[in-house]
Amino acid sequence: MSVTAPPARAGRWPVVRPWLGIAARLGLAAVWLIAGASKVGDLAASGRAVNAYQVLPYDVATAVGAALPFVELALGVLLLLGLATRLGAGVSAALLVVFVAGIASAWARGLSIDCGCFGSGGQLAEGQAPSYLPEILRDLGFLVLAGFLLIWPRTPVSVDGWLSGEPAVEVEDE
Repeated sequence: MSVTAPPARAGRWPVVRPWLGIAARLGLAAVWLIAGASKVGDLAASGRAVNAYQVLPYDVATAVGAALPFVELALGVLLLLGLATRLGAGVSAALLVVFVAGIASAWARGLSIDCGCFGSGGQLAEGQAPSYLPEILRDLGFLVLAGFLLIWPRTPVSVDGWLSGEPAVEVEDE
């Protein structure tokens, strides 16, 4: 007599995962669009914010600061459309790791700066306290979203799905 296990059921994950993916994709897109839009109007201030970390030479920091808003906007658009989602998630993850490392470095070195993540950033006024831990935790949360999209880039309502011609949501028969 042989005993067989009942057929394995995937549960709700195949149905829930694409919708978690779209929430992650659109949430991360919003982050990049807001961050880039908040800086693109004053590229010099963005350069000063990068320079405040005291990691790069001044000329390099100002160039990075001037380019960063456009990179953030491009990532936001790609993720909003769901175009090259895995690539956008990978670049997002890399940037977020750099941002977390930069904030942690500023904290460890006793710098008193605003991260410049959603604005001009730079040196804080005398007596103003930096908020490094919440900034690091926030960016780690965004990193989780990027990681989810690296693993599961296919989401509903995306150019990636439309180009592949495959449904993004698979419903299993019960």
